[in-house]
Amino acid sequence: MRRKITVVGAGFVGSTLVQRLAERDYADVVMFDIVPNMPQGKALDIMQAGPVLGFDTQVTGTNDYADTVGSDIVVITSGFPRKPGMTRDDLVKKNQEIVSQVTEQVVKYSPDCIIICVTNPLDAMAQIALKVSGFPRERVLGMAGVLDTARFRTFIAQEVGASVRDVQAYVLGGHGDTMVPLARMCTVAGVPISQLISPERIEEIVQRTRDGGAEIVKLLGTGSAYYAPSASVLQMVDSIMLDKKMIMPCAVYLQGEYGIHDLFVGVPAQIGSKGLEKVIEIELNPSEREQLTKSADAVKELVHVMGI
Repeated sequence: MRRKITVVGAGFVGSTLVQRLAERDYADVVMFDIVPNMPQGKALDIMQAGPVLGFDTQVTGTNDYADTVGSDIVVITSGFPRKPGMTRDDLVKKNQEIVSQVTEQVVKYSPDCIIICVTNPLDAMAQIALKVSGFPRERVLGMAGVLDTARFRTFIAQEVGASVRDVQAYVLGGHGDTMVPLARMCTVAGVPISQLISPERIEEIVQRTRDGGAEIVKLLGTGSAYYAPSASVLQMVDSIMLDKKMIMPCAVYLQGEYGIHDLFVGVPAQIGSKGLEKVIEIELNPSEREQLTKSADAVKELVHVMGI
């Protein structure tokens, strides 16, 4: 019996992720959305690429959570975009409501699944998914660090003229302005970037990484990034489905690691078939630790707004 993955939200991130998952051909995929007929149409379109690309994935579009029953992984991408006149707190509360409702349905039909939260503000939404689901922390993850790190690696590779595969880096902290790109630990083919790039230029790249999402939003005019975010979720799903035990920066619920308690924050984590298998604690210098604490405090503010 083939395994099953559900993607909640058939917008740009969700539908692009479904396409990528279908092409992996290791599980059938359900795409849920509240908009009538829209996920059905997108699912049919993706399915019809199968004969060309050679995948046999069954892709189901639906407006009924009952069709998601028995999912191994559920990815939550649905959310409310920030509109003119909305405060950050308004957005948090609106998406808290959406993610809470989605999580209730997810638990009802797939009580043994692993949840990956993508909805923004990411860390806070993962926190509400954990609370509503009642799942152990191993089975609720947030995708942010993979994306932020991918952006950082892209900019470094462009700067030095190297393959992105040769660039190793980590971005920790919350998904937002307070994220912590660890430039000190970034290497290109094992060579520290401090030997390849000037300190001033490194700082510019760090800031561009922090502004990565906003830069794309500005260029697009309407909408936001979805190619890189969907690819980042795919890497997490790969590690779970294939039990790769990859170590990647994810939003995970910390219980004392890095001196942070009962809060979702992006840190290096080993991801396998059971979800979170290990939090990797790397030694931070005082400045990095201070930045990570500041980032965690920003997440705490959002959690406080949600009243949990």
